[in-house]
Amino acid sequence: MEDQKIKKRNLLFFPLGTVGRDMMYNLVTSYLLTFVLFTRELDAKQLAAITAIMVGARVFDALNDPIMGNIIENTRTKWGKFKPWLAIGILTTSVVIWAAFNTRLQGWPFVWFFGLIYFLYSITYTMHDISYWGMVPALSSDANTRNQYTSRATLFAGIGGMMAAAFIPMLTAGGNAIGGNAVTAYGRVALIIAILGPAFLAFTIFGVKEQRNYNDEPRPPVSFKKIISTITGNDQLLWIALIFLLQQIGNGIVLSGVGQTYIYVEFGYEGGLFTIFQMLGMLVTGFLMIFYPALSRKHSRKALMNVLMAVSAVGYVLMLFPGLLLKAGAAALAGMDLKFLLITLGYMLANFGQYGFYLIMMISIMNTVEYNELNHGTRDEGIVSSLRPFLTKMASALTVAIANMTYIAFDIITYTNGIASLEQDAAAGRITAEAKGAEIDTLLQGVRSGQSMGLLIVMTVLPCVLMFASYVLYKRKYKLDEGEYERICKELEARKAK
Repeated sequence: MEDQKIKKRNLLFFPLGTVGRDMMYNLVTSYLLTFVLFTRELDAKQLAAITAIMVGARVFDALNDPIMGNIIENTRTKWGKFKPWLAIGILTTSVVIWAAFNTRLQGWPFVWFFGLIYFLYSITYTMHDISYWGMVPALSSDANTRNQYTSRATLFAGIGGMMAAAFIPMLTAGGNAIGGNAVTAYGRVALIIAILGPAFLAFTIFGVKEQRNYNDEPRPPVSFKKIISTITGNDQLLWIALIFLLQQIGNGIVLSGVGQTYIYVEFGYEGGLFTIFQMLGMLVTGFLMIFYPALSRKHSRKALMNVLMAVSAVGYVLMLFPGLLLKAGAAALAGMDLKFLLITLGYMLANFGQYGFYLIMMISIMNTVEYNELNHGTRDEGIVSSLRPFLTKMASALTVAIANMTYIAFDIITYTNGIASLEQDAAAGRITAEAKGAEIDTLLQGVRSGQSMGLLIVMTVLPCVLMFASYVLYKRKYKLDEGEYERICKELEARKAK
């Protein structure tokens, strides 16, 4: 009875804790580059430097994340090995996020400041991200229960992401921008999210009870050799890492800034439009967030992937061809631009399939813990779990690189610099918000069809190709399906019973 009470409490407080964390993650991953583009005047060299910083920070995470995972494995306190790092990580991340969006620096001074802040964010976010997801194997070893924790956590993460997606564009661009300009708006939004992050994670820190069998085990040494041997000694972990990286790059391209910039140059600089596009695209994933545990009991992961791949492919086609063939404003349906509606519908389908892949990848990574225990005698949850956030952040850095190369290749920075200059003038009170909006509309009329089409192709064709590559590799190389995982768990139980 007590175990059931703990399970019910954990199933509420564990997922609730990630709402604010994912608002933070969404703010940095989806809007930091947009903040830079539309509030800072940068030449191609400065934008390239920011790209190098973001990629370099993620390479740094190649060492930072597994080391953090190993440090967590080595932690022994009366609060457990996860909760101290949850608390330290979320509080320091809040400070870093506030600082990132509340500076008035420009040019190269801003680039240097950005480098410092971005590396600090990599370190602080890693502390609580690895700790959070690393708790899942410690909450239960039952496959169905673990699916429940994972799906509920991703549901609440999605809620946090959707809240950010709903309000950040609307409150930072166009007529509803806080303070009448993006500079002021981003600063205030960042402050609010920096407060909400710790507030929500407090539910997990104070309300969740995990299994602490690790207290009876000797502390593993913090060493590169241990990290490397754990990762390279687990062939299924290596394959799922590559598969997950490809999928996450494809999945993140639209929200890296390319989708938002495309909406602005094609349909107008109004944050509400991108809110509609992004919210509808994310809303459809609610079905999977709620029903994935039930679907996973009736259908194998590989069978589900067949359907998800087909749905996404249809979605990307529906985004691409109306985008190429229809003219914005040429036709309307239910009072809205037909081209915009079709592209949004296509994104809904594409994102549905991508999110289903994400859920499958999350569980597939976690299931390598038992595979590691079977082959090497240790679970190494912290190290295994550290790969997921590392791969996610590496993918986000690569999508930013793709986005920035796209902006430079199609000369989009000419228009973003123009908007940034007008936003600065509005923030300084040199022009009114109304005059700023009118001048931005005039500026965007100069965007050529080839430039907007280039953005569209990058946000449709490339994600579809990367998703298909991850699909093929998963089907051929990942062996820990439901039957094999159950067999491993039974063998481990038999070993412990001896």
